[in-house]
Amino acid sequence: MKVDIPGRKRKIVAQLIDPDRAGEEWLADTTRQAAESKVDLFLAGGSLTNVPVDQVIRSLKRLSTIPVILFPGNLTQLTDAADAIFLLSLISGRNPELLIGNHVIAAPYLKQMRDRVIPVGYILIDCGGGTSVEYMSQTSPIPYSKNDIAAATAIAGEMLGLKVIYLEGGSGAARHVDPSMIREVRAELTLPLIVGGGLDSADKVDAVFAAGADMVVIGNGGEQNPGLIADACRVRDSYNRNVLSV
Repeated sequence: MKVDIPGRKRKIVAQLIDPDRAGEEWLADTTRQAAESKVDLFLAGGSLTNVPVDQVIRSLKRLSTIPVILFPGNLTQLTDAADAIFLLSLISGRNPELLIGNHVIAAPYLKQMRDRVIPVGYILIDCGGGTSVEYMSQTSPIPYSKNDIAAATAIAGEMLGLKVIYLEGGSGAARHVDPSMIREVRAELTLPLIVGGGLDSADKVDAVFAAGADMVVIGNGGEQNPGLIADACRVRDSYNRNVLSV
């Protein structure tokens, strides 16, 4: 199944699946609720997990027809089971392994499925909470209010040939990426823009979509409040109906 991340014509809701929570019963309930809400995509992966991501993706594929994207936290999570793979370049940081080193190691494996690889400019934003990705990547996030740095970083990612830009507040973030930053980044890009982290209410999802995000990623918020996924999809639908009516 080919997965495309559309541009500004349609909004998307993706649900992040934490492999460590993904027992068979939990996955069955989660995929059923996601199907009822019409979630667009699953992202599977994480900074640190004790459960094989390959196993979780295969279970998702068995239980659901929703496309699954591998969202790898490290090289051990690579698998050919996903419909697509986010090849993440942490362009907000200066850790060479996350800019090119790991990509070189992964390249011989990924070349066999290059049609499923989506190069992503991953930009970590300081949204509070001391997130896992900040610690594991050994990089400093862009300060919350430095919209100009975020925009310049996103522009650089586009000029380098990346296909998607992802503004990440991080798992467990105290707040989501500021809408003013999203607007400034969106104004400078022609690429699809993903925003994740700190989205724990429909109002926050609405604010992020209104600021220009093409896709939102719901992680911890959806685990703590399963109804949030359905709420986020209703917000998405309200935007998509407006686009279709134009």
